[in-house]
Amino acid sequence: MAKKPVQKAAPPPPPPPRRRTPVVLVTIAAAAVAIGAFAYSRGARPDPAQDSADTTSQPPAQTLAPLDGPPANAKFGPHKQAILPPLPFSGFPPARPVEVVTAAYKFAAEHPEVLAYVPCYCGCERSGHRGNDDCFVAARTPSGDVRDWEPHGMT
Repeated sequence: MAKKPVQKAAPPPPPPPRRRTPVVLVTIAAAAVAIGAFAYSRGARPDPAQDSADTTSQPPAQTLAPLDGPPANAKFGPHKQAILPPLPFSGFPPARPVEVVTAAYKFAAEHPEVLAYVPCYCGCERSGHRGNDDCFVAARTPSGDVRDWEPHGMT
């Protein structure tokens, strides 16, 4: 008997090349985010050279003397007021509804003993404000009645 020649099977085709596009894109995106975060954090830090230049070109900030006793307006205590000056509404709407702003100003007028001790966190202490009372009331009469409003409280 004659032997049949054994045919060797053709080798399997090579696997298709792997696409690395998603991996490359993810790597590039991660690098961009890292660079952006680094640049943002560097921008947030004050530059010491810039600070020294700023302090020499600008007059020193007003420093407030420490409180030796209660704030001046706290001495009025709860102070009901029958007549209040008109509120300083300007051409733009206030940050809160008018009723809320009106109630806040009325509370500031009648309770300086509370707001004089509440610090303000908006940076207005640089303008000489000592407490939250100063954000609403600009001037009082010697008896404690509100004479002028501070428009700063509208924001």
